[in-house]
Formats: sequence, structure tokens, C-alpha cells
Amino acid sequence: MLEGFTGLIAAAVAFVGSHFVLASPRTRAALVARLGEQGFTAVFSLVALLTLAVLVVAYGEAPYLELWPPAPALRWIPVAVLPFASFLVMCGLTQPNPTAVMQRFDPKLRDPAPGVLKITRHPVMWGIGLWALSHIPPNGDFASLVFFGSFAVLAFVGTTQIEAKRRARDPDGFARFAEVTSNVPFVALLSARMRAFWKTAYSIDPARTVWGEIGLWRVAAALALYVALTVAHPWITGVAVH
Repeated sequence: MLEGFTGLIAAAVAFVGSHFVLASPRTRAALVARLGEQGFTAVFSLVALLTLAVLVVAYGEAPYLELWPPAPALRWIPVAVLPFASFLVMCGLTQPNPTAVMQRFDPKLRDPAPGVLKITRHPVMWGIGLWALSHIPPNGDFASLVFFGSFAVLAFVGTTQIEAKRRARDPDGFARFAEVTSNVPFVALLSARMRAFWKTAYSIDPARTVWGEIGLWRVAAALALYVALTVAHPWITGVAVH
């Protein structure tokens, strides 16, 4: 049944596995000791790009094996999900995040989770994960399940690995950050208990301040990103967005 998919599966394992192995505390510490922080970041980035390129090529060369029949309604899933995914990615890339690479928790900040961090601690990871998951139903084939599933696993499991490392590196900083935020989008923001804690501890109503902190320009930039991806979709994939 899986004849012809060996290369794709191997590429997916290499792509996801290399991220987890290199980011593991023991491997990372050994490489940082030899290469320094910047050297490690360079090696990590190079391996990520190479394994991604191999995965993309393997996906393009994989045979088609239908898992469920295509349905027109399923094509609207990514159309509906991608605006929010683009919003998370754009916000996550344009504001500091203490869980991001080479960033730290700042105990002097009055607000431990400004902007999009009130929605989720990991906006970029969730944006990538939602993008990946939303593309599985409309494709409905084994190769797409492996390809997009790889990104989803990397994104969602990656958030737990990031948190474990940040918790070990700076327990107090992470605890202050985590007590007013959530991994899953909107869980903390919509929690009455959490909002009450925000008001008591920081004199902030997160539901009222979050959109002002994010700013209209980020919303506009996210919309522009979504439109650009939609327009470029036929050239990237050979399939128009319906």
C-alpha cells in the first residue's frame, strides 16, 4: 500500500526529528559549548532549511493515494482558517516573545504578556499548525497527510518542548508568564478567573487591551499576507484557491 512513499516518510522523519533532536537540552548544550549561541543557531537553521527542501521535493514526487474522496466543501476549510493563521504568524513575527529563540523573560515588564501573547504563548507555532491542519481535509491523500501532518506535529509538539526548556531555564520568569497566558489560543483571554487575576495583579483587563496592543497595522499586515498567499497559491502549488 505504501510503495513509493519511503522517500517522503524518511524526509518527514528527518524534518521533524532533526528539529526535536537538535533542540533537545543535551544536544543543544553540547553544540552551544562547541559553536556558541550564534553558531548553534546557524547550524540549526541550515539543517532546518535542508530537511525542509528535501521534504518539499519528496512530497512533489510522491504518488497519489486517495484516503477520502475530494469534496467541494472541504476546500473552504483553509480559506476560513488561513486569515487567523496569518494573523498569528504576522503578530508573532513582529513583537518580542520570551519563548522565542535568543529571547528572555524580563521581570521588569509591568505586563508579562503584551499583544498577541494574551491570545497564545506561541502565535507563530499555532499559525503554522493551523495552516498545516487546514490543508489536510481538502487534499485527502496520503502524501498530503504526511507532508502537512509533519508541520502540525512539529508546531504543536514543539510548543510543549519550548515550554519545558523555558521552564527549566528560568522557572520564575516562565511561571509569571504562564500564569496569565495559555498555549491554546483564547483559553486564558476568555477565562473569567484569568481575567480577574490580570486585573488584581497587573491592573489590566486583557480583553480590552489586547487589540490596542496588537495594533491595526498588524491586522492589516496579516490581511495583506493572506491575500498574497491566496494570489500566489496557483504558482506555488499549481492549484487555485476556491
